[in-house]
Amino acid sequence: AILARDVGNLGHVGDVVKVAPGYLRNFLLPKRLAMPVSKSRLEQFEHQKQLVQHQLAKLKATSEQMRDRIEVQKFTLEVKAGDQGKLFGSVGARDIEACLKANGFAIHHRDIKLEHGPLKTVGLHEIPVRLEGGVMSKIKVILAAIEEPVHAKEADDEDAQEEGAASAASEEGAE
Repeated sequence: AILARDVGNLGHVGDVVKVAPGYLRNFLLPKRLAMPVSKSRLEQFEHQKQLVQHQLAKLKATSEQMRDRIEVQKFTLEVKAGDQGKLFGSVGARDIEACLKANGFAIHHRDIKLEHGPLKTVGLHEIPVRLEGGVMSKIKVILAAIEEPVHAKEADDEDAQEEGAASAASEEGAE
């Protein structure tokens, strides 16, 4: 029988396998998982297999070019962090995906492999990424802490204290 689809523990599409006649007749043929062997079918599957291999080779070449472009770049994400360099929250695969898309690289978040979970510290991180065609790459992501203006916070606190004192004084005068 020639397999029309991948069958677990049996083989892949286009493989010629020897199976029991009852298994072929009662399971593989009714579910259209296999076809009886003939010369024309063998030629057809060989032709399709060559086409698929050619497409995979093109896809792999395209992915290797993308890998060469992506590995020389560094992607910067600005995040809120404390004094010790720890983030308020974390940076996950979806955040990195958005950064890559903003820079012109269409990589799905499932292909970004955060081996130790989300990133939680400021600095340079090398992250493995799976590209199409089985090509692996590493991207460099820099997490930079956002500088919050300290003076603005202090000024807001002082204004609130002055308003509170002024309203307390006006309440005393109203009595």
